[in-house]
Amino acid sequence: MKNVGLVSGQNSGVGPAFPAIEMTSGMKILRPWQRLCDLNGATLDYVLLLPAFLLLALIVVYPIGRLFYNSFLDLRLSSSVDAAQFVGLQNYADVFHDGEFWMALRNTVLVVVITVPGALVVGLGLALLANQVRRARALLRLSLLLPWALPLSFTGLIFAWFFHSEYGVVNDVLQRLGGIEPRMWLTQAWSASAAIWLTIIWKTSSFMALILLAGLQMIPRSLYEAAEVDGASAWQQFRHITLPMLTPSILVALIFRTITALQTFDIPYTMTHGGPGQATETLAMLIHKTTIDYLDVGYGSTLAVMMFVLSLLLSMVYIRFVGRGGGQ
Repeated sequence: MKNVGLVSGQNSGVGPAFPAIEMTSGMKILRPWQRLCDLNGATLDYVLLLPAFLLLALIVVYPIGRLFYNSFLDLRLSSSVDAAQFVGLQNYADVFHDGEFWMALRNTVLVVVITVPGALVVGLGLALLANQVRRARALLRLSLLLPWALPLSFTGLIFAWFFHSEYGVVNDVLQRLGGIEPRMWLTQAWSASAAIWLTIIWKTSSFMALILLAGLQMIPRSLYEAAEVDGASAWQQFRHITLPMLTPSILVALIFRTITALQTFDIPYTMTHGGPGQATETLAMLIHKTTIDYLDVGYGSTLAVMMFVLSLLLSMVYIRFVGRGGGQ
């Protein structure tokens, strides 16, 4: 090899910024970045996506795989990690015979069944109001962000103060209006559950409203004008125009809200710590107690797998409905 030079125009000072080595035959030895640019479209796409795939595998695939692996072990941090034993499906068999698990699952299902539709109804009303208001629209939309922006634990502490038996706002208002004696809202099972459901609906309805408001703004105004010409009432417009056109946004909001409802932890934890007894303990709280308080990582991982599978199944159901709606 001779006449080794730079293809950068080293004599004239003009040319590419990066050199390549030229051989006597006219062939060039390209630098790695130059070879990357010469790849075809499909290959280049995979090469550029490779770092994202590796990062996804590191922060998503590996933790999920490790979670499933730990669920087959008798792994307790109170003893040596080397003493972990493979127990197969024993942890899963223990779950189905665990009364505390079924109580937590019941409470979690109640949170989903009550707060998700409740937040949808309240959020839809707020979205319709924000979409109709002409004056102070920016202020109204900003007010929708406030409950959503508050941290969950902070929201739980605020409403725990509201429902406090001695100096809570709820007891004070009821006593002033109707002379009702103060109640211990958070120490009775039914009232504590109701207080938690109400708090979650207040917290999450703004999230639903923001998604539904975006869907409402995508509906053409001409549809409502044509309906008014035909003499359609406000209810008929809502039933035959707004609701069908808003269905995709409703399904998307339900997917996100249902998954987060299954993972409810902060609000009941800060308001009641799962009490009285286990009346308000959710599945996420049981996982936290088993893994963090009792240091039973194996059984806690099994409970987490159960919650993961439940979330996955519900997501598949929603996505199937979204696909049908899109097809229609």
